[in-house]
Amino acid sequence: MKRFATLDDVPLSEAWAHEAHEFTPWLAANLGRLSEVIGIPLELIDTEVAVECFSADILARNPQADSVVLIENQFKPSDHGHLGQIMTYLAGLGASTIVWVAPSFREPHLSAIRWLNEHTEEPFAFFAVELRVVRIENSPMVPLFDVVERPNHWDRKVQESARQAREPTEIGNFRREFWAHMLTRHPGEGDPSKPYAASSRWRELPDQKLAIVQYIAKGGPGIFVRCPRGGDDEATAELLDPFNSRLEDLLGAPMNAPNPRYLFIKNLRLDATNKQNWDRMADWLHNEADRYEAAMKNVLGGTA
Repeated sequence: MKRFATLDDVPLSEAWAHEAHEFTPWLAANLGRLSEVIGIPLELIDTEVAVECFSADILARNPQADSVVLIENQFKPSDHGHLGQIMTYLAGLGASTIVWVAPSFREPHLSAIRWLNEHTEEPFAFFAVELRVVRIENSPMVPLFDVVERPNHWDRKVQESARQAREPTEIGNFRREFWAHMLTRHPGEGDPSKPYAASSRWRELPDQKLAIVQYIAKGGPGIFVRCPRGGDDEATAELLDPFNSRLEDLLGAPMNAPNPRYLFIKNLRLDATNKQNWDRMADWLHNEADRYEAAMKNVLGGTA
């Protein structure tokens, strides 16, 4: 006769001895498991991101929408404290997708997630995801994620976004081809086999709490400084203001801009649709990004 085994639940504390020290790093390294169940790609930005007196567990990026995803996890059933922290992080990190992971959710907290999904507009999306760990007899443990609350018609939105991502557009093809050209010419900038159709590429400088952004438009490439993904633009401007004159001299660009998201912005005026200009554009972006990075590290680090 065939022999059947039993699928047993394992306490989360047996799989990970500590939520912050073991589970959060594990989840950060295995975002693909969570990505699969919520239906959007996830790229890690950072863990334990400070927001006033709290720390957000995981901050990720959805490269498909170029948006910030906040992931908050806990080992105990959902509680008011974590719901309050999530709302604080939502305001402080600029996240548009919130994923709350817990072993179980109380009905008032599911109702709160449901209310948020019904009363906020796109691109905001809120998820409640239950976590359990199982195994059969002495087999390896298997973590399972189950989405118990999500935005209405989310699956349809995901399918439509995936369809649009697959369908080439003129501007998307232009960006994808240029970034592939640049990454091939300057391999240190990234993997040339993974170009993308976004208008910008980010160099994060976590020690300086800054990001250097390279962008491409039909009128030519450009570069600027801003806060990291999910950061505070005004706080970044305040951080750089004491070094305004020195950085302006080093970078050859004024700090102030109409929008605080674009600090020390400058561009190279060229016809970017002409591929004969692409070598020059790629070299300019690469060299300027290196120069911006060195200047920020030297000035803010006090080494120059």
